[in-house]
Formats: sequence, structure tokens, C-alpha cells
Amino acid sequence: MPSHQPTAGMMAVDPLKLSSQPPATASPQEPNRNPKYDPKKSHITETPLTRKNWYKHVNWLNAILIVGIPISGCIAALWTPLRWQTLVFAIAYYFATGFGITGGYHRLWAHSSYSASTPLKIFLAAVGGGAVEGSIRWWARDHRAHHRYTDTDKDPYSVRKGLLYSHFGWMIMKQNPKRIGRTDISDLNDDWVVVWQHKHYLKVVLFMGLIFPSIVCGLAWDDWLGGFIYGGILRIFFVQQATFCVNSLAHWLGDQPFDDRNSPRDHVITALVTLGEGYHNFHHEFPSDYRNAIEWHQYDPTKWTIWLCKQVGLAYDLKQFRSNEIEKGRLQQMQKKLDQKRGKLDWGVPLEQLPVMEWDDYVDQAQNGRALVAVAGVVHDVTDFVADHPGGKAMIRSGIGKDATAMFNGGVYNHSNAAHNLLSTMRVGVIRGGMEVEIWKRAHNENKDTMVVKDKDGNRIVRAGAQVTKVFDPPASAGAA
Repeated sequence: MPSHQPTAGMMAVDPLKLSSQPPATASPQEPNRNPKYDPKKSHITETPLTRKNWYKHVNWLNAILIVGIPISGCIAALWTPLRWQTLVFAIAYYFATGFGITGGYHRLWAHSSYSASTPLKIFLAAVGGGAVEGSIRWWARDHRAHHRYTDTDKDPYSVRKGLLYSHFGWMIMKQNPKRIGRTDISDLNDDWVVVWQHKHYLKVVLFMGLIFPSIVCGLAWDDWLGGFIYGGILRIFFVQQATFCVNSLAHWLGDQPFDDRNSPRDHVITALVTLGEGYHNFHHEFPSDYRNAIEWHQYDPTKWTIWLCKQVGLAYDLKQFRSNEIEKGRLQQMQKKLDQKRGKLDWGVPLEQLPVMEWDDYVDQAQNGRALVAVAGVVHDVTDFVADHPGGKAMIRSGIGKDATAMFNGGVYNHSNAAHNLLSTMRVGVIRGGMEVEIWKRAHNENKDTMVVKDKDGNRIVRAGAQVTKVFDPPASAGAA
């Protein structure tokens, strides 16, 4: 299964209980339990958005939870003093609930990139619920669809529909469940922690999201309201926005070192915002790897935390793609980028497309005003270059109408790689029987093995020092003097 990272912010409420949309991926073991959904009825998304019906396209519950409540929290913060103890707790709880999403919802349950003990599962399900991004079952289901159908209409939060849409528009606007790609979540239905959290999701959200931070700050330093506002509402807002960045920013900003067919990208800024989930191009190529960052200097606290959990016996079976496969993917993408760049450069007329010239015809044209030079059996028209020749006009004119192979390759001057490249752009023909060029051309036309390296578009790749005019230990020729 192709792959990615935490799905940008999941709905703050359990959609199977509170939304008119059915699960996008109902498993064989679990039939649709949403009595409001009728697959035969036309969905609101199948009607055009107009001034009269726009409000019907909005998922008002999510709009309130994702936009309304955070705004109210910001307003309330204006009259709520921020105590340093509350700030420290809010930051710590931000990282804990963020890890519940990145290390739990995403890498453990959505991608099964490692295995966790029951205590760790319970902890991740609890703090993940405190991030208020939907149940594990709902989150992982949509994220698997996102990986399977990346950048298509079946992708729940495709960036092709717009940056804001992939950030949170897909949650604020209603989605047609019939258009979301189906995925297998039978393993999640067999996990009692996932099933329990899904069944009691609202209770988990209310307690871990709002009540718990209020109790901690209230009992520890008598800051009940601060705990509710800063440790609860505003922390939830920042955790959600960080997660949303994986579906938006990580598909828009950065490089694509492993594959550029789809939108996922790697960038350190996204990694800093998302607890290490910003190396998204790698993640989509190798989704079952418990790491997002594979270099020691790349920021991925989620990876480090999972590794620490392994050291104390809470996590095991940490999956990693073989470095050989990772490097193959990196090299293939480098080759693809080189091919794209190579295709924009002028390498001269390909040898197989050059006309074959008789030697006498070559000499005759050179003696009648056309500055032609033959090097390694390839005829070059240097008329426009004579005045610019670094070695002087006399030197280049001495090779006109002659076999200048030895002269060009050390008989007079051993020309640089740049000189050979420049000469290739002046090709106009091939001498019949001249050196090995005509033989190479005939073999090429007959589809024989000519030992020529080509790029993905079938164009010959010319390495430095491997130009056809570059002849090592060239034979002396009559025109080399």
C-alpha cells in the first residue's frame, strides 16, 4: 500500500455516532450502523453549491468544534491569566496528545509500523483521544484511504482540491461517503483497545480533552479555568492544526527525493510543526517504516519516543525498510530528475539521425567555403565558431577539410570535456567508414547491443569523457599536423 503520514486533523467527533455520513470503509464484520444514511438517496455534495443552499454543504458540528470552540477559547484567554505552571503543563500535554496521534493513531494503528504492549496501547488511545481528532478506528480508516488513493477523488483530503480543503475544508464541508475509497480495517475491529475507545469515544474526548487538564491544573496550583482554557481548548486547537499540516503543508512544501508522481514532500519546517511527520515523501514510499526521518540529523521525536518505548519493553517489532530498497528509490528519483534536466539541454543531433557523407563530399564542401571539421568520423560545421576559437583562427582552420581526430585529442591540444560537449552541438554528418561511428550507427539501427546508456525517454546519455569525439590514444592521421 502506497503511503503517508498522519491524516490531517480528523473530525473532532465520532462520525459513526454524530454524522450523517457512514463509515467510508465498513468491514465485513461490522455493518453500517448509521440509520440516517441511505445509499439510494442523493447526497448534498451531488448538488451544486449555491447562495441558497451553501449552509447545507457545511458540516456544522465539525465547524463548531474545529473553528467555533477555538475562537471562543482565544476570546476567553483575553480575560484568563496564564500562569507559568499552566503553560508548562499545556506544552507537555501538547506533546503527549500529539504523540498519541503520531505514534499511536498514525504509526501504530494506521500503518502497523510497530507493535505495542497493552499498557502503551491504552495510554496512546487515551492521550490520542485528548487530541480530539476522532476515534482510532475512524482516523485510521480515512488515513488508509488517503494512502491508497493519494491525490485522487477517492482521497478524503486530497491536496488537489486545494490547500485549505486538505487542511480542514474536508472536515468542515460535508463529504459524500460513496466517493471515499474503501480500505480494510478488520485488524482494527479485532483490537479491543480500538473497539473500546470507539464505543466510548465521546467520554474519552470530554475527559482527556477538557476535564483532565482542568483537574491537573486545578488540584496542583488552583488554576481550574486556566487548565480548561490553555491546557484544554487552546492546546486542542494547536494539536489539531499541527496534524492538519500533514495533509496540507506536507503535500505542498518541500522536496521529493523518493518519488514525484504524487504530491507528498519532505521539509524540516513541516517536521518541526508535526512532531517529525514532515518527511512525507519518504513516508508515502515506505509507510510501514516506523521512522519518518532516516537521517540522524532529521527531526523526528515520534521515532525517538517509539525507540525509547522499545528499550523499556513497551514496544517491539519496529519495522524498517531495508536500506538497499530505500537507496534504490532515492537513486531512481535522482536519475529521473537528471533525465528531466538533461532533456532541457542541447546535446547536438543524435548520431543515429545524422546523414552519412562520403569523404570526398566532405572535403569538397570544406574547400568551397564551409568550415567543416571531421573528428572521430563525425563532421562538424564550425563556421560560426572560428572567430571565437580560444586557440586562434589559424589553429582551427588548419583542421578544416581534414581528419582532425588526433589533432583534437592531443596531437595539437588535448581538448577539455567542455570542448567535446560544445563540439557535439555542431554535428552535421557522419563520414562513411570514419572511425567507429558509422558502425555504431548501423548497429543502432539494427537494434544490436551497442553498449549505449540511455535515459528513460530513450535518449543517449553522454558521460563526461565518453563523447564520441573523445578518442584515447588516437591513431595518427594525415591531417593531424
